[in-house]
Amino acid sequence: MKPYPRTGEMPDRRRLAGLPLESYAALGDGRSVALSGADGSIDWWCVPNMDSPPLFDRLLAEESGGCFIVAPRQPFTVARGYRPGSNVFETVFTTATGRAKLTESMNSGHAGRLPWCELARRIEGLDGTVDFELRLVFGTRADTICPFLARNDNATTFNAGEVTGLLRHSDGVTLDFEDDLEIRGSFTLRPGDRETVAIIAGENEPLIAASVEEIDRRIDIADAEWRQWSDDIGYSGKFGEAVNRSALALKLLLYSPSGAIAAAATTSLPEGFGSGKNYDYRYAWVRDASYTIKAFLRIGAKAEAKAAFSWLIKCLDTHGPHVCYDLQGGLAEDVREYDLPGYRGERPVVAGNQAAKQHQHGIFGDIFETAARFVGNGHILDRRSGAVLASLADLAVESWRTKDSGIWELSELRDYTMSKISAWQGLARAVELADGGHIPATCRDRWARGRDRIAAWIDANCWSEAKQSYVFHPGCDTIDASLALAVRFGFDGRDRLEKTIRAIDRELGAGPFHYRYGGVENDEGCFLACTFWVLEGLALLGHRDEAERRFAEVLAALDTGCGIYAEMVAPDSGTYLGNLPQGLTHLALIQTAATLSGQALS
Repeated sequence: MKPYPRTGEMPDRRRLAGLPLESYAALGDGRSVALSGADGSIDWWCVPNMDSPPLFDRLLAEESGGCFIVAPRQPFTVARGYRPGSNVFETVFTTATGRAKLTESMNSGHAGRLPWCELARRIEGLDGTVDFELRLVFGTRADTICPFLARNDNATTFNAGEVTGLLRHSDGVTLDFEDDLEIRGSFTLRPGDRETVAIIAGENEPLIAASVEEIDRRIDIADAEWRQWSDDIGYSGKFGEAVNRSALALKLLLYSPSGAIAAAATTSLPEGFGSGKNYDYRYAWVRDASYTIKAFLRIGAKAEAKAAFSWLIKCLDTHGPHVCYDLQGGLAEDVREYDLPGYRGERPVVAGNQAAKQHQHGIFGDIFETAARFVGNGHILDRRSGAVLASLADLAVESWRTKDSGIWELSELRDYTMSKISAWQGLARAVELADGGHIPATCRDRWARGRDRIAAWIDANCWSEAKQSYVFHPGCDTIDASLALAVRFGFDGRDRLEKTIRAIDRELGAGPFHYRYGGVENDEGCFLACTFWVLEGLALLGHRDEAERRFAEVLAALDTGCGIYAEMVAPDSGTYLGNLPQGLTHLALIQTAATLSGQALS
């Protein structure tokens, strides 16, 4: 548990601006994710699923959004952190009159995920006396719903759109005010005192009115389940604490009803202030899911890797190759804007994603690399999966010459170098899978010829003698940081790859971090996964000592929050930017740490 270097002095519990993103911890149950801030306010929770409309949306509507506050009435400071090996989170509040500890959990049971959402918060007195307030505020989702309370013989429930919920609290909590938009309460803690408050919620379904005693016990059950999962992870290399925490973050993003892996748990958090780069990441990208599957395989999380891989193959079989899918396995929706002010006033606030209709050659490399790592770990491809993969290899060899939107999902179609490398990667792995008897080899020789033609085309068209680097696309002088991945992919040409990584450092580096590509410095922060890709590439090229030193520097620079990382960071201030928890960041960290530890790629 670490001190948080800000004071929670907010007498009316409203802030002048949203909390820094690095001040949020993520809670989850394999279905939904809640974000809990350093001021005791849960500001984001989509119920019942990660991609459902939010029950709490204060993150995107500071003055009018829904939230769930448990915090001292007096000014306070906090020390906070996850329990070791767990996604149960603890905060110690210190006031002028005493100290108290808040423990938070999205509860599960001994048999796994509960068939309802259960957000539990236990508060214990440690020293002195601390007066607490409780506030449950119901947002209106940009005035599209009208929340209301309903009373019957069994309980008072709240209704917000399709969600029905129940506030549970222990006897020492007094409810001081209730109306359709807000519930307020209070309690006082002394050493040894303990109170629990919780929300049970579901969507268009009956609710189990569990007792507060049951809910409180499930906090420790959930903690034990998280610890057992962590203990089973097969990673014993360097930077073990960071790897374990990133693995736990990735586990939060695995949507257990289907096996999909969400790119992040939020929408519309800005990649840069004033840029308008606000996107919905509550979808499963082929790229992110593939990389996460490989990370899970590398740390021994076999069940998660299998579930995600099966989901991915089924989506590709059902819908054909798309950039991303929804968490249930359908096609992603078009972008819709909502009339909300946005995080710190940054608009737009959106649902849906424009990448749904794009094509990226990267999906070929991603899915085939995943399949290769899956069988490389000794696992088995069934005949149907093999047939799906073979048909994708046919499509890759047929379409690699076409322009696409690239790994960065740009609106201008071009011959992006990284896209061509990904097509090469896909065909290279397809040939290996066919040679190993894992997929049908009916067009194996054609795949091999296509692989070799792509490599020759890249070397002839994408290398810049002036830059001493591969460039973003032929005819430009812009560098693309994602090209560092070519080292992991096994693309030929050690000398050119090393020069490319040095050019990325030279032209895109900002302190220990890196921008995605040239020209975005004024629009967005540094892309954290790119930095990890660069360091992994250096290690694979034989510069392990340098990469390890720089990796430690990056972790130290990011150590301003709870171990939950966003997509980007402002290099001058260390402020997090973009959606969170960001799966791509956490899985890139895991892969780099494993490479630095000398573990074989898997």
